[in-house]
Amino acid sequence: MLVHEGQNRTPGIDRRLAASFAGIAGALNAAGFCAFGTFSSNMTGNVSALADHLGLGEMALALPILALIVAFMAGAMGATLLINAGRQHRLSGVYAYSVLTEALLLVSLGLLGLGLPAGWQGAVLVTGLSFLLGLQNATITQITDARVRTTHVTGMVTDLGIALAHRLSLGRDTSGPDREKIRLYGVTVAAFLAGGVTGVMAWRALGSALLFVAAGLLTLMALPGIASARRANAS
Repeated sequence: MLVHEGQNRTPGIDRRLAASFAGIAGALNAAGFCAFGTFSSNMTGNVSALADHLGLGEMALALPILALIVAFMAGAMGATLLINAGRQHRLSGVYAYSVLTEALLLVSLGLLGLGLPAGWQGAVLVTGLSFLLGLQNATITQITDARVRTTHVTGMVTDLGIALAHRLSLGRDTSGPDREKIRLYGVTVAAFLAGGVTGVMAWRALGSALLFVAAGLLTLMALPGIASARRANAS
């Protein structure tokens, strides 16, 4: 899932990637809400909330929201810089290394939260998750040429609506690409929803230990890509 690029990627690979990473993103996004009452990856809602607080002169409420937006953007920038550096040095499996970086940082965030005062844990957790979800979204966006965006549900729902409208207007003559789009976008949205439901239940049962579980899943998905890249370099 994290090795093939461009024409080497099949619709099935993209669907598996979307199901896996959108599910984890949904769980982490829900965890952030449970911890702090704010969604880590909902940049549309966060920018709207920022505008409301600024318009009302509520600077104390605006600053934490601004921090989430900046953190998400910084995560996307970090992923892009990492991927560009890997490409310049012809490093195979750079996307897998980016996912492994997310997993390691997720563990670090979980450990950091354990040592913070109770009043700081929620704010630090949700801001850290914003950074990591920005990193993940940028990584998956680039490997799939923007066909899959694991946290950009607004765009996925919009694209799904467009594809469904094309299917209705064209009837049985619907082209293959439209059918593939419907399947891909449907899988992405459903996985994010299922991940969110699972994340809420897991947070209630495990608390911040959910971060370690998610990090383990990300590591399991990154390691095959890293191993494949090492075999390619050795040969």
